[in-house]
Amino acid sequence: MKRGPLSVFLSHVALIGLGLFFFLPFYWLVSTSLKSDQEVFAMPPVWVPKELLWGNFLRAVQYIPFGLYLKNTLVICVLSVLGTVLSSSLVAYSLARIQWPGRDALFVVLLATMMLPGQVTMIPVFAIFRTLGWVDTINPLVVPHFLGSGFFIFMLRQFFMTIPLELSDAARIDGCSEWDIYRRLILPLSRPALATVGLFTFIGSWNDFGGPLLYLNDERKATLSLGLQQFVSQHGAEWSLLMAASTLMTLPIILIFFFAQRTFIQGITLTGIKG
Repeated sequence: MKRGPLSVFLSHVALIGLGLFFFLPFYWLVSTSLKSDQEVFAMPPVWVPKELLWGNFLRAVQYIPFGLYLKNTLVICVLSVLGTVLSSSLVAYSLARIQWPGRDALFVVLLATMMLPGQVTMIPVFAIFRTLGWVDTINPLVVPHFLGSGFFIFMLRQFFMTIPLELSDAARIDGCSEWDIYRRLILPLSRPALATVGLFTFIGSWNDFGGPLLYLNDERKATLSLGLQQFVSQHGAEWSLLMAASTLMTLPIILIFFFAQRTFIQGITLTGIKG
């Protein structure tokens, strides 16, 4: 049914209003990072700084070893993305494209693991990593990603199932092994879903605070989330600098989503080729 001009106009007004509503906290974050201390605590609130103090960003990164924390965070994020995409796609391929005894039962068990909150397994998992001698290393933050993730396995399985089986049959006739089919056929056709998994994993690792707080004791191995908490404890009264540091930490995620939004939207809809 075709919508009238008034309905379309009202829909756009509602969407713009919602967009401004969700944009407001980010605007306040950025504007506060450019204010002086007097403007931060001024009443009524100052929405537009009289003078943009870009030096707040330089002062913020000088208070903590921002470059070191950024490097540590990027190492953990990149390894986590690689591990999650590789392991989850392999398991999802076996659950979606290969017939083997007990496959469906194991998939149900996999789904059941998604119902366990992280707080339930936190202590036993920490005990395992302590026994392995991995405390105060990045291994507990990276290695689990190479063992697959229930949610991402489920997500990729659903995507793989939309790819016609005839393509795999044709590849087998041409002499391709299951590994060749996975590597040369399924992965190229699943780029939107894989990009979505990578984006979710990157954001989760980038914003993770509990994991580094639990496993990292050496300040030289700290991530940006720990560095931001350290900034709060040492310079909590300097709100403009705190907001500047928070803006710098938030900006990469916004840029990644901005440039990858088309692929992200394609992947999240879980649509593949239709036979």
